[in-house]
Amino acid sequence: MEGVDINGVDETTATPLLWAARNGHEAVVKFLLGREGVDPDRSGWDNRTPLSWAAENGHEGVAKLLLGREDVNPDELDGYGQTQILLAAGNGHEGVVKLLLGRDDVNPDRPDSYGQTPILRAAKNGHEGVVKLLLGYGRVNPDKLDSYGQTPILWAAQNGHEAVVKLLLGRDDVNPDRPDSYGQTPILWVARNGHEAVVKLLLGREDVNPDRPDRRGNTPIFYATVLGHEAVVKLLKEQKDINADKLGL
Repeated sequence: MEGVDINGVDETTATPLLWAARNGHEAVVKFLLGREGVDPDRSGWDNRTPLSWAAENGHEGVAKLLLGREDVNPDELDGYGQTQILLAAGNGHEGVVKLLLGRDDVNPDRPDSYGQTPILRAAKNGHEGVVKLLLGYGRVNPDKLDSYGQTPILWAAQNGHEAVVKLLLGRDDVNPDRPDSYGQTPILWVARNGHEAVVKLLLGREDVNPDRPDRRGNTPIFYATVLGHEAVVKLLKEQKDINADKLGL
C-alpha cells in the first residue's frame, strides 16, 4: 500500500520486524526481509534489535534468517551491554548459541555492563548444554570475574547447579576456591545456601579450603549452622581442617 512505512515504529519504538522476530513468527520475518527498504537491524527500546529478541527467546529459525543479512550486526550491544550470544546463553538456547559461535564477528566472551560473560550467565542459570558448548570454544575464559569478583563456578555453586559445577571442576583453568569481592568462596556460598551435593563435590578437591572465612570472619560451617543446613554442617564437621570448636559444635 502506498504510504506505508515498513520501518515505522509504534509507541515503544519497535518496528513490525522487531515484533515478528521477538515473537518467533518466522514466515512474517522472511516476508518483511524480502521487502525493499526494510531495516533488519533497527533497534527499539533499550537498544534491542530484532536479532537480540530472537536470540533471547530462542527463535532459532528467525535468528538464522537475520544472520543471513550483511546489514545485521550479530554482536550488537543493547542498553545493558548485553550481546545476542549472552542473551541466548543466559536462557539456555543451545541452537542459537551454536549459530552465533559459528560467526567470526561474534565475541563469545564479551561481558555486559555488570561484567557477566555468556558462560557466566549460562552457569548461573544452570544451562549445562550451553556451558559445555562454550567450554569447547577456544576464545572463552571459564574463570572470568564479573563486577563483583564472582566467577562462573561461584555462581553455579551458589545456585546449586551440580552438573555445571562438575563441568567447571574438570577444567585446569578454573579456580574452585577463588573468593569474590566480599571474600566469599564457592564452598562458602554453597554451605550458606544448603546445597549438599555441591558441597560434596567441592570437599573432594584438595585445592578447596572448607574453613576459609569471608571478610567478616565467617566460615562456611558458621553460615550452614546459623541457617540450619544440618546435612551440610555434618559434612563439614567430618573435615579434619574445620575449626568447629568456636561454634560450640
